[in-house]
Amino acid sequence: MFETVYGAFIIMLMRMCDVSIGTMRTILIVQGKKYLAGMAGFFEVLIWVFAIRFIFQHLDNYANLFGYALGFGLGNILGIALEHKIGFGYIQLNIISKHFTDQIAGKLRRSKYGVTILLGEGGTGGVSIIVVITARKYQKKVIHLIESVDKDAFITV
Repeated sequence: MFETVYGAFIIMLMRMCDVSIGTMRTILIVQGKKYLAGMAGFFEVLIWVFAIRFIFQHLDNYANLFGYALGFGLGNILGIALEHKIGFGYIQLNIISKHFTDQIAGKLRRSKYGVTILLGEGGTGGVSIIVVITARKYQKKVIHLIESVDKDAFITV
């Protein structure tokens, strides 16, 4: 019984690793980082081959199949969570504030973020749109700065 559960657990861990690496690899490909993507792909497939090899050696153990499937699902969650922590890439925030455009822009600029203000036309008249492009890992920090000035600001990412 212990060996059955242990094998399924090991397969689950291997799948969590290879799927998480696969998530990172996909992002690296999109960003054009071919060498890092290639290295990630090597480890992704190596882990997968070991997992599938173990399953084929123990096809009579259904727990391994559930471990494989559970590892895949958890690997997706883990991969996305890791990517959010690392924060590859850039984001664009568009901010509309009814009364605090200049204060928000000033606070962001003092915090060393690049800010562009565009004029726009809303349903009730003219509006200013603050545009900020920054590394995605700073998204929460920038939103916190904006909301410290105007908690009702309309923010899109």
